[in-house]
Amino acid sequence: MTTSFPDEIDMEIIRNLMEDSTLSHKEIGQRVHLTGQAVGARVRKLEDMGVIDGYTLKWNPEKLGLTVLALVTVFMKLDASHARFQSFLRREEKVEEAHRVSGEGCYWLKVRVADHEALNAFLDELLHYGNYRVSLSIGAIKPDWEQR
Repeated sequence: MTTSFPDEIDMEIIRNLMEDSTLSHKEIGQRVHLTGQAVGARVRKLEDMGVIDGYTLKWNPEKLGLTVLALVTVFMKLDASHARFQSFLRREEKVEEAHRVSGEGCYWLKVRVADHEALNAFLDELLHYGNYRVSLSIGAIKPDWEQR
């Protein structure tokens, strides 16, 4: 009998790493009933296959004074360069996420700043590329890291 990859144990390992990427292979092994060595081998295989693409950390931006979270839809000017705009997005630390989208707008941005003045300055920069629509987050539903 051949096993499919990734199997349910691999998925459980991934879920554990997503919850806390600092867990040791031994700790994960205790949760999924494998040795730490076996977990390490599976993790390396998942990394080699590109299933695990890297590791990250959870942070609290509000503790750093970044209290405004804006969701911005960008409507590009007809003559604006998408390549130039994408280069701007990659350099801009205020932009936490950027997605090129179909449907309404050209890009969706997740922007985090200290205050409304900083948001206005960022939005003024966006006007070089096109118009925008802004929604301010008033509370996160998912992911709610504190509940895990």
